[in-house]
Amino acid sequence: MGHVVRVSSEDGEPVVVPGGSVEVRFAAELAWADGHVRRTGPPDARERSWASVLRLPTAAGPVWLKVTTPRTRAEVGLYRLLVATAPDAVLVPLAHDEARGLLLLPDGGPTLADAPRPQLGPALAGALARYGRLQRAMAPRRAEMLALGVPDAAPEALDARCAEAVAVTGLPDGGSCRAAVAGWAARLADAPAADLVTVDHQDLHPGNVLASGRFYDWGDAVVAHPFASMLVGLGGLARTLGVEPDEPVVHTARDAYLDVFADLAPHAELVATCELACRAAVVARALTWQRAVGDAGPDHPLAGAARETLARWDDPSPFAAA
Repeated sequence: MGHVVRVSSEDGEPVVVPGGSVEVRFAAELAWADGHVRRTGPPDARERSWASVLRLPTAAGPVWLKVTTPRTRAEVGLYRLLVATAPDAVLVPLAHDEARGLLLLPDGGPTLADAPRPQLGPALAGALARYGRLQRAMAPRRAEMLALGVPDAAPEALDARCAEAVAVTGLPDGGSCRAAVAGWAARLADAPAADLVTVDHQDLHPGNVLASGRFYDWGDAVVAHPFASMLVGLGGLARTLGVEPDEPVVHTARDAYLDVFADLAPHAELVATCELACRAAVVARALTWQRAVGDAGPDHPLAGAARETLARWDDPSPFAAA
């Protein structure tokens, strides 16, 4: 018998709850997976409000069955577009079922979160450059992503998204937030890369970047100005290393990413646009939290994350909401 892992600790990290049969709880999903791989033992499961991930042992090593929720189901179709566009930059599913929201993924090996701290900055710098090239390749597929249900957080949609975020979080100073976001969105619409609205992973921390240079876990993805991805891409690096976002190691990673867009504008203008995009990205980030835990109830350990994130809209650091 396997074990079920639920999110119940105060910080939202998974903790094991003994008992419960994974085979019974996920019988239909496992039957689907068994049509694609041959298991050699019982599965384990990590169950969260936004998705459940089952580890399936096989003779060739573990594979991972991801069971999405209706709010994150677009991830399955998004993988299809990503693989068709940049197969060398993503973890390629072994199988997928878009209608049922199921993904069967190979084990991707270690992530950059496992890297020795002195190596993390350079490794992430290389990965972010690769990610920027992926974004440019995906920009022509904007309409396809939206048709799949990937949320729209492009500059021209930010005013509507901000109104939505203010409404669902009950932010007290929502009017001031909306006015600021409207100004940022207008500036972004005329900024470099405005015509390259593309996929924004939304959770691009080192744990979602494989040591092989590939990217996975696209369940939070939105369609946005490309530089919005750096809210978590750079903020997550600073947080992981325990440094401020203006430290040289973070700037080096930022510059490696922006070099992919060097044909669009001078470097200083790209830097300013990156900070602006990250500041505006607080809206999409808040709504990402809402999609993830909004239906989980007020007792969920992350129930306040959407409101807390949006409340950082006026923080002087563009990476405050990372």
